[in-house]
Amino acid sequence: MNVKFWERKPATKEPKKKKSFAREWGDAILFAVVAASLIRWATFEAYTIPTPSMEKSLLVGDFLFVSKLHYGPRTPITPLQVPLTHQTIWGTNIPSYSDAIQLEPHRLPGFSEVKRNDVVVFNYPPEEQHPADLKTNYIKRCIGIAGDSVEVRDLQVYINGQPAENPEHMQYKYFVSTDNYLNEKFFLERDITDVIQWQGGYIIDTTPERAEALASLDIIKETILLKDQAGKADPEVFPHVPSKYEWNKDNYGPLYIPKEGATVAITPETLPLYEKAILEYEHNENAEVRDGNLFINGQQVNQYTFKQNYYFMMGDNRHNSLDSRYWGFVPADHIVGKAVMIWMSTDPNGSFLSKIRWNRIFNTIE
Repeated sequence: MNVKFWERKPATKEPKKKKSFAREWGDAILFAVVAASLIRWATFEAYTIPTPSMEKSLLVGDFLFVSKLHYGPRTPITPLQVPLTHQTIWGTNIPSYSDAIQLEPHRLPGFSEVKRNDVVVFNYPPEEQHPADLKTNYIKRCIGIAGDSVEVRDLQVYINGQPAENPEHMQYKYFVSTDNYLNEKFFLERDITDVIQWQGGYIIDTTPERAEALASLDIIKETILLKDQAGKADPEVFPHVPSKYEWNKDNYGPLYIPKEGATVAITPETLPLYEKAILEYEHNENAEVRDGNLFINGQQVNQYTFKQNYYFMMGDNRHNSLDSRYWGFVPADHIVGKAVMIWMSTDPNGSFLSKIRWNRIFNTIE
């Protein structure tokens, strides 16, 4: 006789509840936001060129891919932020972040270090109203790396005493003298977009080759390169001490670019060069300058060892660029990434049929 003390009941499989339409869309949107945020943070991010400081290498209306992989992505300094935003929520002036929590910056390993002549996106160092990783993004060419000595003599950049390689499409400001009226079409046909009518002619930004071509025209009297003279100090130029440094945008330096671990002497002559970096970028909690002397933790110091690398940036449009000549060094923790490719380009002056610059699409950036 078979006696069954216990018999397992066959399991009844409950039908899986189907997600609501709203839940399915919510999950899809959440996944897309997380994925896009990770891609944007760790690999590539899209940027646009809003100003002419890099013309004609990069044009207003160029859309770029900037690689975070080359120099390594930064860990977030300001973690409390609306995803896929920078300083404000889209279409508003409402801040997209809270600075209640600020983390120590770190950088993951990258494919390479910042090199001379790299076109680099970075956070604008002097900006004070935002945390470091949310400062306005700038794009310039790195002409000097940590440990270099940079100098400009009569427009020509020198690195460590040797003439630097000039960008292919470098521009300067010229005065075009003429008795004729030159319309917008005349300049656009010659790829000149920055034009100011002036007494007896026009002030333009262009390359030396195009300036020479203009000078050969019968309707042009002459083209004059507008440059600053050596020894004529410009108070707008870093370190903004014309009494000590007779520097201007075309005659600048020599200036040592700080390198991590390098020690510099702190004297009345050198302090203006490194004061801003030491006080604002080196994360020293108890550093101050009193009566022209540097104090750290209450003690006067006559030398300083840097905690991170710095870089010197310049725009290829040399006379129309707010760059390191005016505000100094770019700290390593302000570096965002390397500009690698133009994926789209639109011409602000183009008509309907010529709005897109087809010849620039998918161009690599040199």
